[in-house]
Amino acid sequence: MEEVSYVIGVDYGTDSVRSVLVNAHNGEEVSSSVYYYPRWQRGQYCNASENQFRQHPLDYIEGLEHTVKACISQAGGAVAAAVKGISVDTTGSTPVAVNRAGTPLALLPDFRENPNAMFFLWKDHTSVKEAAEINEHATRFDINYLKYVGGIYSSEWFWAKLLHVLRTDEQVRESCYSWVEHCDWITFLLTGGNDVKQMKRSVTAAGHKALWAEEFGGLPPEQFFASLDPLLAGFRDKLFTDAHTSDKPAGQLSQEWADRLGLSTDVVVGIGAFDAHMGAVGGQIEPYYLSKVMGTSTCDMLVAPVEEVEDTLVSGICGQVPGSVIPGMMGLEAGQSAFGDTYAWFKDLLLWPVKNLLSQSQAIAPEVADTLLKELSDKVVPELSKQAEQLPLTEEGEFAIDWFNGRRTPDANQELKGAILGLGLGSDAPRIFRALAEATCFGAKSIVDRFNEQGVPVKGLIGMGGVARKSPFIMQMMADVMGMPIKIHRSEQTCAIGAAMFAATAAGLYPRVEDAMHAMGQGFDAEYFPDMARNQIYAKRYSQYHAHGALIEQETTSEKPLPTDVQEQVVRQNPS
Repeated sequence: MEEVSYVIGVDYGTDSVRSVLVNAHNGEEVSSSVYYYPRWQRGQYCNASENQFRQHPLDYIEGLEHTVKACISQAGGAVAAAVKGISVDTTGSTPVAVNRAGTPLALLPDFRENPNAMFFLWKDHTSVKEAAEINEHATRFDINYLKYVGGIYSSEWFWAKLLHVLRTDEQVRESCYSWVEHCDWITFLLTGGNDVKQMKRSVTAAGHKALWAEEFGGLPPEQFFASLDPLLAGFRDKLFTDAHTSDKPAGQLSQEWADRLGLSTDVVVGIGAFDAHMGAVGGQIEPYYLSKVMGTSTCDMLVAPVEEVEDTLVSGICGQVPGSVIPGMMGLEAGQSAFGDTYAWFKDLLLWPVKNLLSQSQAIAPEVADTLLKELSDKVVPELSKQAEQLPLTEEGEFAIDWFNGRRTPDANQELKGAILGLGLGSDAPRIFRALAEATCFGAKSIVDRFNEQGVPVKGLIGMGGVARKSPFIMQMMADVMGMPIKIHRSEQTCAIGAAMFAATAAGLYPRVEDAMHAMGQGFDAEYFPDMARNQIYAKRYSQYHAHGALIEQETTSEKPLPTDVQEQVVRQNPS
């Protein structure tokens, strides 16, 4: 590149959207901006007790405009004129019902307050029943249409959510022409799309969540869906046949969005993808290294040469799709449904009395109470980590199971519940927090074990995201539990940086995303090495984690009795 060019990466997370404007030559972050979704912050359209988590498209639109304009304003007009590309990553599967024009129904007057017409956030588990039906239905076919998604379909995914909304909301059903992932809709919006049939769909979303595979000629056949439920009859034809890798352009910035953002219509808009997939690239993923994006949940990405793993199907993960992370390589996805969310739940539990007593107090002004509550909230987890780190590690003590939002992998089951065991009168907050942190690390180890057991070796770990950068206590515990080092990526915005790398590739500034990753990568600034003495103790506790988990799973799902060896282990550890 002879002249300096710039690109923009937009990262839609669970709570906020952030944009970064990046020097495409060296990856330097020129400016950045974050926008917290106001409707989501107010808890609108959600019901946690029913696992309903919906987001209004206006939160996404307003956040897109706010953050990109803020980046442009900080950088200045000369930089804005040199912006060549923009790419977007989002959470997923986060789909929405749209009309023929590709407009989310919630943007139409009749649906603006209807949660079923909004985006079904990845963590929405209202379609557990539908996912179970899909899993049972798939066994009736000679072809296993679930084989590339780990053999188990999840309530977090595309078809389960679509079937649920078609069954439960007649008004949405009659007005819904198609069903669209968040990452595909934002690129469609930016390019001025007005015909959903022309929308370019991401191979990441299509392959990992919607059962798309080249072997099937696209999506599974009409018979698969129509025989599952007549409501799905004909819906396949309203979706898509082709899916695209994210190094390709979706089009150019429309005149409307060029004017709104202060950019040129020459700006190339790349094909979208999920946050963890672009985040893995932003975090400089290497073959056979598990790239862990650790936030509210975790998404664990692994890439390998297609020819080395194409005959290996790893069961119980979130899919393996050629080109879903790096074009030309196999992308494998796993993850945990709750990670940072588990710590946030415990923090909120501890703060509940304080929050409610402050709100009732007439001696403290509301604004003072809010300031005090925020200050306490920011200090809870760091202080718990500090105290938990000082506790001695023994085989006994409090235990926890990390399925507070169900289990994503291995072997998706969103009906499962978390648990805290072994409590006594000496079980204080640091001890319980330590058990919760340990459980999330044990859940992470279960994923590594599954890859190793089924022929895809995990040779190292890469940590990214808020938890990885902010919690040395948990990262050291992760290394100790895993028995292998974990290196932490320097960037605080790996997903947005990854989107910027794809933007640079889609805009033609680099021939391959690997070249963009090499030139724009920011490197690593920390590495945690395992204490093997502690690893041996954790290994014994890890076996107990599995024994307790098996008991909880058996009670939750009314499955067949536990194997004899597991029953004996549970009895030994819980003689009462």
